[in-house]
Amino acid sequence: MSNGASNFVETVDSVFLLSVAISVFFLVLITALIIVFSIKYNRKRNKKAVNIHGHTLLEIIWTTIPTILVLILFWYGWVGYKEMVDIPDNAMTVEVTAQMWKWSFKYENGKQTDSLYVPVNKPVKLILKSVDVNHAFFVPAFRIKKDVFPNTQRTAWFIAENKGRYVITCAEYCGLNHSHMYSGIVAMPDNDFNKWYTMNENGSKSTDNKKSGSEE
Repeated sequence: MSNGASNFVETVDSVFLLSVAISVFFLVLITALIIVFSIKYNRKRNKKAVNIHGHTLLEIIWTTIPTILVLILFWYGWVGYKEMVDIPDNAMTVEVTAQMWKWSFKYENGKQTDSLYVPVNKPVKLILKSVDVNHAFFVPAFRIKKDVFPNTQRTAWFIAENKGRYVITCAEYCGLNHSHMYSGIVAMPDNDFNKWYTMNENGSKSTDNKKSGSEE
C-alpha cells in the first residue's frame, strides 16, 4: 500500500491499517461467537428458554474496550491532522484555482500551468480557491484531500519524496464533467525544477534582474 510518494503516506496508511486490523479482529471474533452460540444453544439442545440476567463485569468490559480503541484511533488521527496543518515556513507557495472542470496553478514568479510542478524533498504550500462551485483537491498517491469552496481560501501542503507524475482529481461532484477533472503533479529533482521554474514559455531562461556594470 505505502509507496512513499509523500511525507503523509506512512502516517495515513498506519491509521488506516490499524482501523482495518481492529475491524478484522472483531469480525472474526463475532462471527466465531455467532457460530459457537448457534451450535451450543441450538433449539434441539435447549428446548426450554432460560432468562439471562445482567452481568456487571461483562458490561464494564464491553464498554471499556471500545472506548479505549476509539481513543487510540482518535489520538493517531489527531496527530496526523496536526501534521497536515502545520505548514513549514520555508514552503514554496503555489496558488491553486479550481473551476468547472479543470485545475490551474500559479507560482510566486507569475508562472501559470495546468499541471503542478514541484521539487522533490521540498515543502510545497497550496493556496486553494474555487471560482464557481465546491470542489475537492485530491491526490491519492500523496494521501492528501482538501475541500475547495467559492469565496473561501484554504491551505494544504506536502513534500513529494519520489520523482514521478501523480494524479490530481476532484473528489467532490461539481457538475456534468466532474469525472474528467483531472490534472497531475510532476515531481522533479531540485536542479531540474529550478531550470523549469526559471524558463520562459519560449524556452529561454527568464532574467528578472538587469545585468549590472557599465555599458560599452
